[in-house]
Amino acid sequence: MIFEKVAAILAAQLGVDADSISMDTTFDDLGADSLDVAEIAMALEQDLGLPELTEEDLSGITNVADLVRFVSKKIDD
Repeated sequence: MIFEKVAAILAAQLGVDADSISMDTTFDDLGADSLDVAEIAMALEQDLGLPELTEEDLSGITNVADLVRFVSKKIDD
């Protein structure tokens, strides 16, 4: 369920088809730059009720699987 929400946010922010996003998809695959990642972070905060995400929070996240694990952990905290 979290994957679907994350994929929908990524698709909306980056203008790609959500069906083209898998757990193995990287931000490079999606053509996301640092500004896109910042906008994705804000969308995650707003849409999923996450606390403010810092650059440090996102620094080790390179693919969708990393992001889903991170969001899951934040939701469980």
